[in-house]
Amino acid sequence: MVTTLDELRLLTVTRNLFNVTTLKRALDRLGFVQADPIRAPARAQDLVLRHRVKGYRAGDLERRYTELDVHEDYFVNYGFVTGSLRQLMHPRTIPAKSGRAWTAAESRQARRVMEFVRDRKEVHPKEVEARFSQGTIINYWGGSSNATTRLLDEMHYRGMLDVVRRESGIRIYTPGTLAAAAADAAMRHARLDSLVDAAVGIYAPLPGASLSSLVRRLRYGAPQWSGELAGAVRRARERLEHARVDGIDWYWPAEWDAAPRPAVDEVRLLAPFDPVVWDRDRFELLWGWTYRFEGYTPASRRTRGYYALPLLWRDRVIGWGNLSVTDGTLEAEIGYVTTKPRSRTFTLELEAELDRIRVFLGLPLQA
Repeated sequence: MVTTLDELRLLTVTRNLFNVTTLKRALDRLGFVQADPIRAPARAQDLVLRHRVKGYRAGDLERRYTELDVHEDYFVNYGFVTGSLRQLMHPRTIPAKSGRAWTAAESRQARRVMEFVRDRKEVHPKEVEARFSQGTIINYWGGSSNATTRLLDEMHYRGMLDVVRRESGIRIYTPGTLAAAAADAAMRHARLDSLVDAAVGIYAPLPGASLSSLVRRLRYGAPQWSGELAGAVRRARERLEHARVDGIDWYWPAEWDAAPRPAVDEVRLLAPFDPVVWDRDRFELLWGWTYRFEGYTPASRRTRGYYALPLLWRDRVIGWGNLSVTDGTLEAEIGYVTTKPRSRTFTLELEAELDRIRVFLGLPLQA
């Protein structure tokens, strides 16, 4: 039984950073990998997978996308979901009060675009824009966006379109392949509970407040069940394994072996959205300092750096690294919460991690 924060830290690290395997098996085990377009020094999805896939190289997920049962879609965030997980979230219906419901005119336009895509089989957004030029609209952040791009995004979200691949970072769409599935109350609860279990399996162990917050984020992946998420939280608290540590209830999947495992002498630089560090409240509880992703924060307000990667040493996150590539050379700025560990083992392991990143990026190793 887990009784201390030390044991929770070990559980967090050892369960989330499982032994490396194939890309397909890693995706099947995770179910979802969050995506982010920033490349510093690689995209978030690649930085997450490199710790879990043997011989992984930056861009492998995109290169192999068409041969894997994985799809761009929303879950608790936007990213890559397995086919089985995606099926649980569809068909999506958009509640009228959500602000995303279509007008009659938008529905008619979507039907016209859908006919065009079926006729073409695959389309680049520029082709749709050339055929149905709609000008610009005000986006969610108050800026200007292409109305065609927004419509394609919404059609993809509703399952009408699939992303078949990307070309130079641009989504190429094809007609959606998801089959509608009837769902009575019992089936809705079962599917929603399966979504909760999938999310918890990725991000556990979780303090109670974070569990509730995580389940509420399923409103992105399954907006049609937004009104049922409170019940899903209650059922999860009854179903999951839990322990009270320092006055806080923690939850994780009942099938996990929670026996403490020894920490490994290894340094890892983690993506800001890696499951180990994704929940910022848990991060602060486990490691005693505040980490925030600052990639979209104005430079004058950053404290750690543009794309600071949490630095894990054994089972402790003790600092961060900002990495960049200049003229084919990896540059690393490492910061520490207190002081750099003085052991030779740490120094060697940090350099070994930087070498792993060089290989991952296709850069030459330092002499």
